[in-house]
Amino acid sequence: MLTCSLQSGSCGNCIYVETADAQLLFDAGISGRTAQERLAQFDRDIRDVDALFISHNHSDHVNSAGVYSRKFSLPVYITSGSWRLARKRLGTIKSLQLFSPGQTLTINQTKIVTVPTAHDGVEGVAFIIQRDGKSLGIFTDLGHRFEGLDNWIAELDALYLESNYDPDLLDQGDYPPWLKKRVTGSAGHLSNFEAAQLVKDCADNLQFLVLSHLSENNNVPELALTTARQVLGSEMNIALAHRNQPSEMFVVS
Repeated sequence: MLTCSLQSGSCGNCIYVETADAQLLFDAGISGRTAQERLAQFDRDIRDVDALFISHNHSDHVNSAGVYSRKFSLPVYITSGSWRLARKRLGTIKSLQLFSPGQTLTINQTKIVTVPTAHDGVEGVAFIIQRDGKSLGIFTDLGHRFEGLDNWIAELDALYLESNYDPDLLDQGDYPPWLKKRVTGSAGHLSNFEAAQLVKDCADNLQFLVLSHLSENNNVPELALTTARQVLGSEMNIALAHRNQPSEMFVVS
């Protein structure tokens, strides 16, 4: 299994995953042109993608889904609740596939397990991609460490995990009090330490961990990496999903 982040953060999210029989995109928060150009850097053609999966209705995850459908003819998989709130923004979707949180979907022989999250999007989900006995998790916009999350994470071979904010930077920053409360609340995001501690508690044998969805205002990439390494040690393979450029192409072996 191959994977890369095309972009990650509140400015837009999109992750590519390739298995033996499927090419998939997860979220469409960047423009179609940007996604196309960044995939081309890895000699991949966006028109060969088999499906686009949307995690929830927030703009940094869904806004370009209509373009991906109309311009590149990608089938769009989205929950009914997310579709209800996003449909006016997205316009016509040529091939719309509605699913329920918790449902397992199949593209050829690749399974996509959808995991309901506690984030404040409507019917938000995380994703687990399974093929040939390997599992890759895409767990961003979680809300909090909800019941059952540890069990899902423990079964993974590799993981994209939100490491959204540093508490001190958030506290000292210029967000209004209500927004700070949202970020740290049960429907917001995981901090750097919370993300690292989650991995330490249940998934310290991952092939690699990609810290994702870092806040532009309340985090610094070096700080997220330092915190993760302090908690997890030097043996863990830790990388970053960037806010304005693609990551490297990772291999789940």
